[in-house]
Formats: sequence, structure tokens, C-alpha cells
Amino acid sequence: MGLHRKALRTTAVGAVSATLIAGSILGLAPTAQAADAVRFVDITGDGGTVLKANVITPAGADDTHRYPLLVLPTSWGLPQVEYLAQAQKLANSGYVVVSYNVRGFWQSGGEIEVAGPPDIADASKVIDWALANTPADSKHIGMAGVSYGAGISLIAAAHDKRIKAVAALSGWADLIGSIYSGRTQHVQAAALLDGASLVTGRQDPEVRQIFNDFYASNLSREQDIINWGKKRSAATYVDQLNKNGAAVMMANAWGDTIFPPNQYADFYEKLTGPKRLEFRPGDHATAELTGLFGLPNDVWTDTGRWFDHYLKGEDNGIDREQPVQLKSRSTGGYEGYPDWKSVAATERKIALAGSTTIHTNVDSGADGGVVFLSSILDQVAKIPPIASIPLLPRRWAAVWQSEKYASAQQIRGTAELHTTVTPTKESGTLVAYLYDVGPLGLGKLVSNAPYTFHGRTPGKPFSLDLDLFSTAYDVPAGHRLALVVDTVDPLYVEHNPSGAQLTFSSPANDPSYVSIPLREQ
Repeated sequence: MGLHRKALRTTAVGAVSATLIAGSILGLAPTAQAADAVRFVDITGDGGTVLKANVITPAGADDTHRYPLLVLPTSWGLPQVEYLAQAQKLANSGYVVVSYNVRGFWQSGGEIEVAGPPDIADASKVIDWALANTPADSKHIGMAGVSYGAGISLIAAAHDKRIKAVAALSGWADLIGSIYSGRTQHVQAAALLDGASLVTGRQDPEVRQIFNDFYASNLSREQDIINWGKKRSAATYVDQLNKNGAAVMMANAWGDTIFPPNQYADFYEKLTGPKRLEFRPGDHATAELTGLFGLPNDVWTDTGRWFDHYLKGEDNGIDREQPVQLKSRSTGGYEGYPDWKSVAATERKIALAGSTTIHTNVDSGADGGVVFLSSILDQVAKIPPIASIPLLPRRWAAVWQSEKYASAQQIRGTAELHTTVTPTKESGTLVAYLYDVGPLGLGKLVSNAPYTFHGRTPGKPFSLDLDLFSTAYDVPAGHRLALVVDTVDPLYVEHNPSGAQLTFSSPANDPSYVSIPLREQ
């Protein structure tokens, strides 16, 4: 396992390096237009740490007029030029825009804190600097960012009541719920983040220890890791964020392998102020990517509209639109809903009858794909991970299938698995997959989720409830759905002792099922 993790980290370093080189070449393209309007500055952050930043102001701006301020913290591992194309557009529409490299990355000082208290204090220091050194309006301040910048922006809005609006794109609200969902390490996601930070920054010793304990599955440190993650999650501060009243827009992709959509949807439901939630096909930050190069992009267009309304007071109608906007992975149009719970109008259960025993420690061939690559293929070519359902070896995979559907089934929201598990060992990991199965038996992955247990009594059954990752997918007429459960997936760390077996049963007084959320038809 150690060699496997080392290989993952090495692969991540190489992939990130290539991405950064390409991104630097492409990302600098817009700067020729904006060069006269850009100032590169040093901002003193928390504890005296120097943050490298750039400032763009509206053309002809001077001290006789004040403009709304937008603060943009950079994404994990990306340089401070990341947002130049969008910053230029926002400045042209009347904003003072300050983008800064978060501490620990690139030329900024300090060490990587992973949205810890120093990062949140830095955001307030950047606002202080902008109010003192630009024609920014102290009463109209917003924050936005992609990925790491999104997470920092949400937490900062809970701590600094001057922030009136936020656009959090491909971010997280629950860090533990993102990379440790179902008590299972999302190892490819962690390795990618780890590798990127080793290439582009300097990790705080505590962060390095968190990564090491995470990879090692150190249960004696599990609660410490959870506490560390909660301190870095906007969900922990939702009451304060609601009290401050910031208008919050969040956008993410259905296939985000770093920050899955469930945790954003759960957080959205807890917000009481002005709010908007958008989900589209893709993987982590891919929905926003073209906008970073200055190309037309729905996410950035809505971000501009959000700030125009809540910082500039423009009556552009965004506050009257349905606040939950979804784009299915199967179709091209947007669907609007009044709230998240309305996304799934009905539910249809597939019974998981009988008793099935599988052996562990072998990948059956059903898996969630490869971080980034698989969901991008789904986004661009509608080709998610595929498995031949009839050929899956039943020794290592439990399989249940629905009847063929006479009409298309529009899956919207979160599928839920309920079953009874009897293990032969005290620990174990299982991964549930939902497939769209065509006439030839080829299954296209609709959703998946892992689940790990520890401290169970061998031979004693226990009830399991597992939410699969939320999605929007249309199953064609004539197809069926299949639920597959196995115990090994390259995306996740597995905790199955050698020789372990898992039995899935459906007691008469507690029948097993998978509940499929469906759009009203």
C-alpha cells in the first residue's frame, strides 16, 4: 500500500506540474490587454506574512468615486495571475478587484494552513489594505474564488461581516465530508492536493502530519483529523454566516472528485440569507475553466450577475430566478427549482432481495474511474466509467438490477442505499455503484460512494444507510438500473482484512433497497 500511495503522489506531482506550465502559458494571454490596469503589490497579511497580490481598478478611477470591492483568493497551487481575465472584465464593469496568492503558495510568504485561522485573518487584512489603498467602497465588499479560494471566501464571510456577497465556485463547505466521506479516505483526491502543494508551496508541519496520518489510516488520530477539518469548514460557522447575512452563491460539478456535490447541497439548505446553488456536468473546477481564459462561461456570467445585484444594486432579475439551477449530465438545458429538496419530486425503490456474500480485497471491475479524467470524459463526451454488468464476478461483486423501464427515468438528487451487512471481520470497506444498464449489459456509472466500518462484531449483522453522491442523469427508456457493491476502488483507501467476507441480506422486518430520486415527469 505504501508504494501505491507513493506512486499516486508522484503521479499527482507530474500532472500538476504539467497543468501549471500549460496554465501559466495560457493564463497570461489576457494580461496584454490589461497590463496598464494591473498593479502587482505586496500586502501584509496576518502576523506580518507578505502576500503577493494584483489590483485592477476601473478605467479612470480616482479618489472622487468609490467602487465595489471584490477580493479573489487563488486556487490551491495556482499563481496570482489565475483570475486576471475575469478580474479585467469585472473591473471594466465597475469593480475594484484584488487577487492574492494565499499564504504558503508561490511567492507569498508563510506556510500552507489549508484555510486555517491565519488564512481567514489574511482575507480581512487584504480587505483592510484595499480600503486604505484603492477607491474601494467599504459598504460594498464581495469575495469569490475557485476551489481553495471558494472555501476561504465562505469561511471569511462568516468571520468578517463587511463581506456582503460571496461566489464560491467548486469549493467545499465540509472538508471532512468531502475527502473522508463514509469514513473512507478519498486517496486520489488527497494525493492530488498533496502533490500540488509540494510542487507549488510549503506545507505547515501540522498539515504534513495530517496528510501522513490520513494516508496511514491512523485511527488513533481520527478524531484529531476530524476536528482539524471542522475548523476549516464553512459548515462549522453557518450560524455566524447567516447572522452576517452575506448573499451566497455556490457552484459545483456533479462529478467533482475533490469536493463531491452532496456537502454543498447540505450546506445550501442551512443558509437563511440570499442564496443560489448551481450544479453542472464536469469534475473539480472544470466548469469554470474556460472563464479563466476569458472565454464565455456560464459560471462566471452568473457570478458577475450575482455581484451586480447584491453589491451594485442592479435589477438584473437574478434574485427572482429559481435559486437552484441544475444542468443534467445527459441534456443541455438548465432546470430551475425553488430549493434542493424539490429537485427530487418522487422516489422509486429498487428492492435488494435475498442474501448475497462477497469476498473482499479484489477489484471486481466496477469502480469510480480516475480523478479528473473520468468526469471530464463524462462532461465532454458523455462517457462515464463503464462496466459490463453480466461479466462482473459475483465472487467479488454483489449485483441487483431493476426491471427495464418503459419510459426515461430522470434521476435528480441523492440516491440512498439501505441494507443489512454481516461482516466476518471487525473492519471493512465497501463501495456502492449505481449503473445505467443498456440492452447489451454495458453499465454507465450514474453515481457511487464508499463506506468504511471499524469495531464491528464479526458475524453480527448491522444496518447500513449510505447516500450516494448527488447527480442529475437521464436513464433512457428500455434501460434498467443496477446497484453493484464491491470492496476495492482506486479512488479510495480500503480497510478489508485478508480473507474477509461481507454478506448483504434483506430481513423481512427491515428490507434492503436503493431509493432512486426522480424528477417530476
